[in-house]
Order: sequence, then C-alpha cells, then structure tokens
Amino acid sequence: MLRWTIIFVILAIIAAFFGFSGVAAGAAGIAKVLFVIFLILFVISLLTGKRTTL
Repeated sequence: MLRWTIIFVILAIIAAFFGFSGVAAGAAGIAKVLFVIFLILFVISLLTGKRTTL
C-alpha cells in the first residue's frame, strides 16, 4: 500500500510540473487517503502482531 502512495505522489508531482492541476490535485488526494489507510493498518499490525514469549 505504501508503494501505491509513493506512485500517486510522484504522479501528482509530474502532473503539477506539466500544468495539469486537476490531475495533480486528484492524485495528491488519493495519495493522502492511501497514506492514512497505511498508517492505520500499520498501527493495528503493531498492536496485534505475534509476540514472542521468553
């Protein structure tokens, strides 16, 4: 999921460079949503991950 976030951020930067402001805004919005979902899933996996007992 983090890979998709990076792809959309790069797409937004390239689109903004070439003047496609609508595409850049859309790609940046998608990247933000994917990053938040990634963070939520990462925190959940940290809290519920396998724990080793010593």
